Amino acid sequence: KEILEKYHDQFTLQWEGVIGSMRVPSQAEWEQLLTNCSAFLFYGMERFMSHVLLNWLVAMNIPKCHLVILLDLVRSQQSYQRITNSDIHKSCLRIALERPTETAMLLSLTGVGSVIATQWYTTLQENAERLEVLFENLLSFGKTIGQTVHILQ
Repeated sequence: KEILEKYHDQFTLQWEGVIGSMRVPSQAEWEQLLTNCSAFLFYGMERFMSHVLLNWLVAMNIPKCHLVILLDLVRSQQSYQRITNSDIHKSCLRIALERPTETAMLLSLTGVGSVIATQWYTTLQENAERLEVLFENLLSFGKTIGQTVHILQ
């Protein structure tokens, strides 16, 4: 929340979204946010694709979204229990489509221009540090997405 407030004025007057501590977004909200944005940020627990319906995502057309930042793959005891209960009802192939590379490919196929995503499990603090570096370089310094990713590496 602090990072969003810090960069609010530098980026846009219209930050729109849902903070998970408020409520869990519905599928309709996910769709509305993705289709009406030029950049989308997911900062949350477990795999991004475990929060959205695969059939719904692959049917979307979201070419206005130039950048998706997925700072996911954070695990807590509660999130692990939720994901385990959810995965029981999914095929191995469906779970494989939720991995970072596959998620980036699916988002690209829907029209997203660039995807920045974590590749392995991490902590909320590490993702907060990544978000700070991303926003600082993209918004404050005006670096390109490629230059910013290079800095993150």
